[in-house]
Amino acid sequence: MTVMIDIENAEKTFTMHLQGGISLPVVRGVSFQVKAGECVVLSGPSGAGKSSILKMIFGNYRCDGGRINVRHHGEMINLAGAEPRAVLTARRETIGYVSQFLRAVPRVAALDVVAEPLLAAGVSREDARARAGALLGRLNIPERLWSLPPSTFSGGEQQRVNIARGFISDVPILLLDEPTASLDAANRAVVVGLIAAKKRDGAAMLAIVHDDEIRAEIADRTVDVTTFAAAA
Repeated sequence: MTVMIDIENAEKTFTMHLQGGISLPVVRGVSFQVKAGECVVLSGPSGAGKSSILKMIFGNYRCDGGRINVRHHGEMINLAGAEPRAVLTARRETIGYVSQFLRAVPRVAALDVVAEPLLAAGVSREDARARAGALLGRLNIPERLWSLPPSTFSGGEQQRVNIARGFISDVPILLLDEPTASLDAANRAVVVGLIAAKKRDGAAMLAIVHDDEIRAEIADRTVDVTTFAAAA
């Protein structure tokens, strides 16, 4: 299988500028690969650096060392050393991210929040909204809510809107940060099905999942983040 993510000796340290410049090492020597068509799950206790690794790949956190190699349009690029414009292009065209929290423009209808990535990719408004509606329906968001802004929804409903938005694009790499947290059993099963479909389509996925049953269902491999713990 084609390698889509290849991380080599990546590391991250936070500097607390408001506390005298104290350095807080997070991870060091992070090295692993994710291939097309597989879901790799990061394991380890809270605070071990799992979310930091996802954010390093997505470019929210800049690496202090090492490489974050991502296959973008058939070529490997090192996002750890890339210019901001290249990182933004990779986010738009190659890397999807589903966080635990929905960040959406206020007063925009849920249907349009979900459809927006397709519209940005040049899909017609009619087709984008049709695909958005299908995903919202699959995630058990009633059609009567589609025209309302997600800010009026419950936490679980907002998360399902967030999942729909993250899964609607056909990007080849998908980062999942606790996608099933706060969901009931029925909707967790839907997300497991969505992940399986993405794998069949050849997407490479890197996930954080604390639910042991969900991890067992979706993981092709696990990577123990504690092996990358950085000593203070």
